[in-house]
Amino acid sequence: MQRILFVCSRNKLRSPTAEQLFSQEPGLEVLSAGTERDADVPVTPELIAWADRIFAMERTHRTKLQQRFKPYLDGKPIVCLGIPDDYAFMDPALIALLERKVRPFLA
Repeated sequence: MQRILFVCSRNKLRSPTAEQLFSQEPGLEVLSAGTERDADVPVTPELIAWADRIFAMERTHRTKLQQRFKPYLDGKPIVCLGIPDDYAFMDPALIALLERKVRPFLA
């Protein structure tokens, strides 16, 4: 079972969409969190430790993770998806983009 953590800023639109999209995928456990303090689910050391792979929506998210949680990352891969905060929750365009950018890492 591979554990995947999707990260955006406030855990309201992009990362929850990714969590919902990939949560039914066989062989995956999926969670999402946000880098901001007011995120619906803030990133914690426990979430970082739990994940086998982390997908950050933007470079700023990857940078914040590397700065705040360096001791917990321990060489864990953080993939930057380059998906800007331009989408609503479960937006069909966001779903298509996530499928295209995440799917190759799951094979």
